[in-house]
Amino acid sequence: MNKFKRNNIRTSFYLFLLCNLYSTYGHAQNHEITAEPVDKPYVIPSLKDPDFNWLDYIPRMIDASPTLLPEQSDLPIVPKTEETENNTWADRKQKTIRNWADQTAVKIDHWFGTTNPNKPATASLRLILDNQWDKYDQFEVSPRIRGRIKLPTLEKKLSIVFGDDSLDNEIQNNVAITNENSSGRVDKTIDGKRIRDDNGSIALRWSEFSKKLPFDVDADLGIRSGNDIYARLKAEKDWRLKNDFSFHAEQIYRYGIDSENYLRTNLELTHARPNQAFLSNQFSLTYADDQDDDLVWDNRAYRQHQFFQGNRFNYGIYTGGYYNNDDLRLNSWGPFISWRQPVWREWFYVQSDLNYFNDHREDRSHYPSALVRLEALF
Repeated sequence: MNKFKRNNIRTSFYLFLLCNLYSTYGHAQNHEITAEPVDKPYVIPSLKDPDFNWLDYIPRMIDASPTLLPEQSDLPIVPKTEETENNTWADRKQKTIRNWADQTAVKIDHWFGTTNPNKPATASLRLILDNQWDKYDQFEVSPRIRGRIKLPTLEKKLSIVFGDDSLDNEIQNNVAITNENSSGRVDKTIDGKRIRDDNGSIALRWSEFSKKLPFDVDADLGIRSGNDIYARLKAEKDWRLKNDFSFHAEQIYRYGIDSENYLRTNLELTHARPNQAFLSNQFSLTYADDQDDDLVWDNRAYRQHQFFQGNRFNYGIYTGGYYNNDDLRLNSWGPFISWRQPVWREWFYVQSDLNYFNDHREDRSHYPSALVRLEALF
């Protein structure tokens, strides 16, 4: 695609996003309400009601339908980390890494001034191993790491983030195992060079720009993929709406010396009643100079249950497509199911996803694919 046409698409996309976020913010502010009493009677709206709205009716009908699934619960099934941190070799190793990360954070924080022993710097670390299989691309294994070091000496506004920065592009509480860096190569189960590049980013993050802004903003300045110096802005906000609805919006813009422009919009509309399974729709729209298509979109409409603490059971419908050369396409759709829970310890999670999608571009009819994520938290 020629540069002039792509620049026009990018300019139109910028204007569309600005207008969309502005109108969404204004609409949400106009409809934002205070919390409703939890004992308010739960009434299914009548079709004859003059104020009838399908957006209210559908989730309430689903909530009222019978189910064989267990009730919602937040009871723990694994012991607290403090109770087991010295029990086994794995527990002691997790404690050692956790303490090392915190001690490193304190040392770095000390570079910027006098530290407060009552409020020491802390670090968080995610170690992820994603495993994917389908009959076309076979197996793919992707080790991923993401960490953050908070520096309280700098008024709690600055932190250091490192590892796979694409994890921060995913919507908050992402329902599926996704990786926008996935190579799709069939000749390698593990691509060492790509793994090094994907996990090689480091940046200084500035949070809490101003309390006068109507949304939360993070700004990153760093380097990714070996030599791509970049700047990144992320704005997000949550709104509480009427009738148990809430809305979450994220806007990300990144510019890299090598990767150039990257924009992503994440939107989520959720209907959640206290102590009940909820309905949600997660939507993302991505523009990037280094991707083949002008725009790529993904949408997941799903229902989520929680049967114990740390558990997630989701099922729903995925749709995804692209816009390229004035051609808007639905490329893939199908059902999915996902299960996530802590296993053995509070700091170790397993998530398994089963998808049944098609792919028009690759001329593939619906086929199963499986993903398993092993995740350790420090």
